[in-house]
Amino acid sequence: MTKPTFDMEEAIEALRSGKDLTGKDGILTPLIKQLTEAALGAEMTEHLSDKKPGNRRNGKSSKTVNTPSSSFELDTPRDRDGSFEPQLIKKHQTHLTDEMERKIVALFSLGTSYQDIRAHIADLYGIEVSNGTISAITDKLLPELQAWRERDLEPLYPILWLDAIHYKIKENGRYVSKAVYTILALNVEGKKELLGLYLSDSEGAHQWLSILTDLHNRGIKDILIACVDGLKGFPEAIETIYPQTEVQLCIIHQIRNYMKYVASKNQKAFMADLKCVYKAATLNAEEIALDELEAKWGDKYPVVIKSWRNKWALLSAYFKYPEYVRKAIYTTNAVEAVHRQFRKLTKTKGGFANENSLLKLLYAGILKASERWSHPIQNWNLTLSQLSIHFEGRLEDYIDL
Repeated sequence: MTKPTFDMEEAIEALRSGKDLTGKDGILTPLIKQLTEAALGAEMTEHLSDKKPGNRRNGKSSKTVNTPSSSFELDTPRDRDGSFEPQLIKKHQTHLTDEMERKIVALFSLGTSYQDIRAHIADLYGIEVSNGTISAITDKLLPELQAWRERDLEPLYPILWLDAIHYKIKENGRYVSKAVYTILALNVEGKKELLGLYLSDSEGAHQWLSILTDLHNRGIKDILIACVDGLKGFPEAIETIYPQTEVQLCIIHQIRNYMKYVASKNQKAFMADLKCVYKAATLNAEEIALDELEAKWGDKYPVVIKSWRNKWALLSAYFKYPEYVRKAIYTTNAVEAVHRQFRKLTKTKGGFANENSLLKLLYAGILKASERWSHPIQNWNLTLSQLSIHFEGRLEDYIDL
């Protein structure tokens, strides 16, 4: 029986009647099938011409092939001795191109749920995909993620922000909270770069020490400024691996952590006085403002004042710099902005089935977010000049001053 061919006049008439070009019953689907099978037939002809004379065609095998615009039953020619290996559509291949896979990964990187991804793919291509298929496609990110986590790093980074975010991950039949450690850097060009993601059962100085050791092993020999929260032992962990690094405690974390000790009726007035401390123009002015804060509130809130006094050296490091440098380092806002992006990706997820399901989603989000990190931060040249003065001799080998 003669195989039906693509009829141009019928296609034009179908188009005029409003039929879709693409999709399951689209006008172009028979043409795609016809062209693909013709190409496979040509491959078989070439294969037989190069092989022993006794080999010949031996019927066809059929399978469903998905394309970016439709799906159809493809007849692939077979040869008698089974030596034919088609190249256009390989033996176990079920997609004509990887466009649909790229679309699935793109939707996944936006935090789109599997249910919504299935709906999008059905709408775009007329193809039903399962959760298992989506998972298998996004699992292709895992080797790439592993290579990214193990890549070599630059020998020097002027500024690092380090923080952790917590997620629920299923383990032994129940969900447990785990910490994802995020390390965001500014490289010598002033561009943001996420150096790594690390997963641990909890957040602590010991885990940070292990992470800093890994960063050192991956090539980082010097860090000028590290911006961190108030986690106990964190500055000491940094000093163990990078003894010359200047540590700046996050002012905002310090405020959040100790405002709970201030009565709600006094918080507004206390914050107004505290703002005079951390927003002072100079270190001397800040110290005067802190003395005034203690004189006014020290009897009522000694724990709060004592904390500021005990951490003063690490809280006040940013005062040696001009405003455009201070803005970058006095908080961990830069890495917290990455965490806000992570939360957008994961907001529909109550928990994750395993560690890989979380990490591949965060990695996909990183790839998307880093597209916007193609330019240096504001005032980077001025900032670099200031850093070269304050950290004399440590930048010359890495930049042209």
